Amino acid sequence: MPMSDDFSLPQLGEQDPDYAGGSIRDAPTTPKSAADLEQLFDVPVMVSAVLGSARMPIGDLLRMAPGAVLELDRKVGEAIDVFVNNRLVARGEVVLVEDRLGVTMTEIVKGE
Repeated sequence: MPMSDDFSLPQLGEQDPDYAGGSIRDAPTTPKSAADLEQLFDVPVMVSAVLGSARMPIGDLLRMAPGAVLELDRKVGEAIDVFVNNRLVARGEVVLVEDRLGVTMTEIVKGE
């Protein structure tokens, strides 16, 4: 079957009676609040605060005894990383709350 030079694709969006032009990104949105996420409030997530890391042979690790010092790759006062489900979400500082350690968020890391 020979192809015609007059062939054109249909304009799908314009056939919809509610089509007002533009894209889905131009559609009006309603402001969201914490109440909109209420269904997610009970979903468990893993939160971890990483002070630093170190690399060593297994033999050295097995020879460590109580009181041994493990040198990390961070300096004193440097921000620690906060991960949620293994994804970096924030940086913060270690704080002491009564007799427990905590983290004060100092920077929220935007996703890609």
